[in-house]
Amino acid sequence: MASEPVARAVAEEVARWGGMRQTGVTLRYMMEFGARPTERNLLRSAQFLRKELPIRIARRALDLDSLPFGLSTKPAILKVRDWYLDSFRDIRYFPEVRNRDDELAFTEMIKMIRVRHTNVVPAMALGVQQLKKDLGGTKGFPPGIDEIHQFLDRFYMSRIGIRMLIGQHVALHEPDPEPGVIGLISTRLSPMLAAQHASEDARAICMREYGYVKPHLHLMMFELVKNSLRAVQERYMNSDKHAPPVRIIVADGAEDVTIKISDEGGGIPRSGLSRIFTYLYSTAENPPDLDGHNEGVTMAGYGYGIPISRLYARYFGGDLQIISMEGYGTDAYLHLSRLGDSEEPLH
Repeated sequence: MASEPVARAVAEEVARWGGMRQTGVTLRYMMEFGARPTERNLLRSAQFLRKELPIRIARRALDLDSLPFGLSTKPAILKVRDWYLDSFRDIRYFPEVRNRDDELAFTEMIKMIRVRHTNVVPAMALGVQQLKKDLGGTKGFPPGIDEIHQFLDRFYMSRIGIRMLIGQHVALHEPDPEPGVIGLISTRLSPMLAAQHASEDARAICMREYGYVKPHLHLMMFELVKNSLRAVQERYMNSDKHAPPVRIIVADGAEDVTIKISDEGGGIPRSGLSRIFTYLYSTAENPPDLDGHNEGVTMAGYGYGIPISRLYARYFGGDLQIISMEGYGTDAYLHLSRLGDSEEPLH
């Protein structure tokens, strides 16, 4: 346990760094910079992260301390806040990165931070579940609860950015990268192939290739296809009719690649459409425990898959839209910016 003066000093540092200006990056910049992972470039990358990460992490730690409705006091939220404070200390007090040995040691340290934060999403969801219980379920939400939704959007978007920056730097150390792969970014990723991997029902032709982060695209596609398959299965479970397929169409535009996932699973009532992008309305009564390390499955288990998928799409200038015809089916439109010039949305 830290002594009171030490804790106060850390709190003052967090407040100071949390007030500093963040520096956004674009996917194109990451690709161009990472295309030449020379010792000098890796050193510059580490020096940038040593200054940038404490700002982003401090902002989130401050947010976690000032949430409404007592959410900040929930045990799971306090645990997340402590992870962020530990990571802030680790980076803030890491010696200046001046040479290759320093850079390698820094890289090992941020690897550990990435592992430490693996379970942030389920821990946050657990805290929200604890709040829901206190408020008596979704019907008891007081006015102003939207503030928590806005915080969670901001928080998870920032987490995507932090993990992207760390993951990209770490991945640039891979000794034998695959052709067309720059860190985490695949410059030859075919949306058609990604759609086929997500579902055997993919019916699309899109052979042009563009730069995107493969795990992000897979997570979004997996979530949308899984929801469509489940809706169709539930609708036709006791029917003599043959269940219609889930259809995937990939449209290859000059600015965007749009992936449309269509099902005939009965659709979503209009009253429920706004809720699918919120975090407090999850229907998961028994969320997964915090020991698992498969983030995609964990998010799905909490009902977070759709709102977080939209954040992944928006991270580099895309979007996710859901259009429903109640009584028939649902169309999900996943827009991915082809240009890679959109800067991170920083808060």
